[in-house]
Amino acid sequence: MKLTREFKIGLIVTAAMALLYWGFNFLKGEDIFTNDRVFYAVYDDVAGLQKSNPVKINGLNVGRVRDMFFADNGGSKVVVEMILNNDIYIPDNSTAKISSSDLLGSKEVELKLGNSSVPAQSGDTLMSEMEVSIKEEVNRQIAPIKNKAEELMSSIDTVLTMLQGIFSSANADNFSKSVLHIANSFENLEKTTSSLDTLMTGERSRIENILFNIESITENLKNNEEQINIIVSNFSAMSDTLARVNFAQTMNNVNHTMSNLASITEKINQGEGSMGMLINNDSLYIELEKSSKDLNLLLEDIRLNPKKYVKFSVF
Repeated sequence: MKLTREFKIGLIVTAAMALLYWGFNFLKGEDIFTNDRVFYAVYDDVAGLQKSNPVKINGLNVGRVRDMFFADNGGSKVVVEMILNNDIYIPDNSTAKISSSDLLGSKEVELKLGNSSVPAQSGDTLMSEMEVSIKEEVNRQIAPIKNKAEELMSSIDTVLTMLQGIFSSANADNFSKSVLHIANSFENLEKTTSSLDTLMTGERSRIENILFNIESITENLKNNEEQINIIVSNFSAMSDTLARVNFAQTMNNVNHTMSNLASITEKINQGEGSMGMLINNDSLYIELEKSSKDLNLLLEDIRLNPKKYVKFSVF
């Protein structure tokens, strides 16, 4: 069968168009002869993510970003279309996180696999997440330092204001006097320490004797600890014995004795009994005094005239 010229031209055009389509997709990084999976993620801001940026799982490149476009509902959210050329298991609760791939700001999509037992199907929309930008991270780290620096500057300003008030011309004289008084105080302290050092040096032997005596006393106390314990025990026993004495009965007896003594004293004052008459009756006293005088005269007469009362016979 002979092919016509028109058929050959059509076949060549079709092959050229197919080759052109394949080449165009190849230049975009797409392979039309593979069965890739497509996933979507919706973001408020893609933060510089570009088409053909890599899609990675645990640092391994498993796909790329094929397209980005606004959502059909007319909002400002951006839909990112990702193609995965790897047959790795993707749970349906996985997260597509836009993160920086290097310090120059290049972006990538990091798939954080979830723990669901249900696999994500091609065409599903995954949960989205944004990595904190370097600027935001720096601001977050610098913010506490900035606050502390502001507080420090405020404190320094307050201190400088106080120092300005202290060192003003009105307080300069008082400050000078205060410094002079402090210097004098240190000088007096130095003299005192010098005197104390001299005293300690001169009385060193006495201090050593005192310390030796104190040590001897403590040593004696330690050596006589048993006897001291016995004495303390005896005092304790004595205090227990005194505590057991019936003080109430003793005090009653004392009160009774004092009452009797008061009664006797009352009777004597009233002249009752021999003692009362002796004390209160003057006649008895006068008679006794007269008898005493008569006895004294009799003794004097016996002394002067013994022969009158005593006779001696000599044989």
